[in-house]
Amino acid sequence: MTITEVSKQYGLSQDTLRYYERIGLIPSVHRNSSGIRDYAEEDCNWIDFIKCLRSAGLPIEALIEYVTLFQQGDTTVEARKRLLIEQRKQLMAKIEDMQKTMDRLNYKIESYEQVIIKKEKKLKAFHV
Repeated sequence: MTITEVSKQYGLSQDTLRYYERIGLIPSVHRNSSGIRDYAEEDCNWIDFIKCLRSAGLPIEALIEYVTLFQQGDTTVEARKRLLIEQRKQLMAKIEDMQKTMDRLNYKIESYEQVIIKKEKKLKAFHV
């Protein structure tokens, strides 16, 4: 696939894809005889994985570390697992914080709705 096709498929800019490759998040993408990137299925799998983890808020540094460990082979399986477990723990903490924020917003919205309902009841009583 060309960079244009990959960009459209994954909703990432071509600049982002080039950046991810330059910093090592995506292993070097094969280039055809004209020097144009030719993304294989494995490259696309990496892009999908990176996009998923980035959308969850994982820092690029952690992802670079993961990819670097992955490229070192099976001797790093435990280190990769520990890294993912630590990132999951941090993500769970963020989710808990976000849930607290959501609860607080829901409470505030409910409070406003109660005020509006009371005002509407007063208006209806006035027009009767």
